[in-house]
Amino acid sequence: MDDRGKSDDPVVPAKPSNNAQGGVAEAVEERGSPEGNAASTTRSGRSAGPSAPSGLDRVRQVAQKDKDVRFTALLHHVDVDRLRAAYFALRPKAAPGVDGVTWHDYGQNLEANLQRLHARVHGGSYRARPSLRAYIPKPDGRQRPLGIAVLEDKLLQRAVVEVLGAIYEPDFLGFSYGFRPGRSPHDALDALATGIVRTRVNWVLDADFRDYFSSLDHRWLERFLEHRIADRRILRLIRKWLRAGVIEKRTWTACEEGVPQGASVSPLLANIYLHYVFDLWAHRWRGRHARGDVIITRFADDYVVGFEHRGDAERFWSDLRDRLAKFALELNAEKTRLIRFGRFAAQQRQERGLGKPETFRFLGFTHICGKDRRGRFQLKRITDSKRSRAKLHSLKGELLRRRDRPIPEQGRWLASVLRGHANYYGVPGNSRALHAFRSEAVRVWLMALRRRSQRTRLTWKRMRRLRERWLPFLKVTHPWPTARFDARTHGRSPVR
Repeated sequence: MDDRGKSDDPVVPAKPSNNAQGGVAEAVEERGSPEGNAASTTRSGRSAGPSAPSGLDRVRQVAQKDKDVRFTALLHHVDVDRLRAAYFALRPKAAPGVDGVTWHDYGQNLEANLQRLHARVHGGSYRARPSLRAYIPKPDGRQRPLGIAVLEDKLLQRAVVEVLGAIYEPDFLGFSYGFRPGRSPHDALDALATGIVRTRVNWVLDADFRDYFSSLDHRWLERFLEHRIADRRILRLIRKWLRAGVIEKRTWTACEEGVPQGASVSPLLANIYLHYVFDLWAHRWRGRHARGDVIITRFADDYVVGFEHRGDAERFWSDLRDRLAKFALELNAEKTRLIRFGRFAAQQRQERGLGKPETFRFLGFTHICGKDRRGRFQLKRITDSKRSRAKLHSLKGELLRRRDRPIPEQGRWLASVLRGHANYYGVPGNSRALHAFRSEAVRVWLMALRRRSQRTRLTWKRMRRLRERWLPFLKVTHPWPTARFDARTHGRSPVR
């Protein structure tokens, strides 16, 4: 096994202080703990200031080499070329902010607009605009608040995120997956599945934060940022975005805490906050207090922790509540629970006269303790029923809206939706749920087509012909999680 002291070598995931059976005690691409204490004072005489090269490669190298360095000159990396690249990386059809300027409007005089924005940013006259409040439905029926920033704020935030990512990507731990380059939800799902299958996991803490994005404490966030960033201009930009407020029903409201979901900078700030509040703490707790195997997988504010012993799980849960309370966060009591889960869960519950092991949801999948054809343990992952119902509900509304369009056009659109569904949910063992979703989509399409006329003659026989003509047969598109996890961690270096 490679030396844990080097962060650029592929390391088989392992819990630092407890040797796992089978060589895997951490369902992540582990890179070892960050060198130094994040809260320690900066070493005198060390900085990445005016003498450092302008390329982000040098910033990335310094950040990886020295975990205590504070970067004093970063804003010069936000140049016109980076702003232009950020502009073309934005979605052209994204909703405009409070100023009503769209992607196409801004591009009519792109170079002049970018030059003026660059001058305002580096001259100190840039002012962040409030975000426009919007809501999208959640699977549980509630509304998720979003903040739609104006286009200039979007592209500037995107450029700053690229610069800050060069600093924080080497710092983030291996079990952190959310909104990071080269780390998809399926990478997190593979890591979690590999940890459950190959380690002595008997208990799973399925946890969720309560209103995480709207609860971040600005003062703590600024202190965390100052651990690595000494460029006051960058910190001032972030402070402007945090305090810009939101406009809802033509009324401006200040934001004393939290970050607006939907802003380009919000995912990075949320990851930085949890890096110091949760990731580093959980990594140390596992090494100091756990008596058995512990695996951790986090995607943004959604995470799962697996334990070998119930005592470790209960102590971690209790200590975590105390830890979060110090930073203005709390767990969602309705969505946080400790369940018996793992390779031996079915046998252990049967010995106690209990039913089948409980299940938990993570990243759109319901995880189940199942068996293969030989009767051995197999982790099964099927589409979350809430997600499936919500998708079919939105699909019904969209098909009704498109019902008067030509059938070939409808068929091509619905086929693209089904392919996208299979591209995410097409994991081994989920074929039945894929087929059920396709069947329901066909039924919803039939209902929409029959609404085209009161004298419809569309029968199921003709509908089956339309189905075979236009809709693809949904198949499994992903490999087994352990196979892809092994290829990812052994075939090449971990994604930075």
